[in-house]
Amino acid sequence: MAWFYLFIAGLMEIGWALGLKYTDGFTRLLPTALTVSAMVISVALLGLALKTLPIGTAYAIWSGIGAVGTAALGIMLFGDPATLSRLACIGLIVAGIVGLKVVT
Repeated sequence: MAWFYLFIAGLMEIGWALGLKYTDGFTRLLPTALTVSAMVISVALLGLALKTLPIGTAYAIWSGIGAVGTAALGIMLFGDPATLSRLACIGLIVAGIVGLKVVT
């Protein structure tokens, strides 16, 4: 169950990272409320996952899911650059996430 919590926590991290874009400096009420909610859920689920997973592994995977998802959605939604070197670096993060899952 800890891996499931960690995965959902990573998705919530993507949600709050993207949500920051829509809060307009925390001046828009609904986007701000949704962003803060995603933050709380993300950290709470990370905390649940940490009951059984090593902190270094869980935190690296949590932040990796957030980084990869946010970068990918930044490319798709906001026109962030999708250069070969950038995509290769994102691929390295994915490889690290998979590697940590395999060895834990």
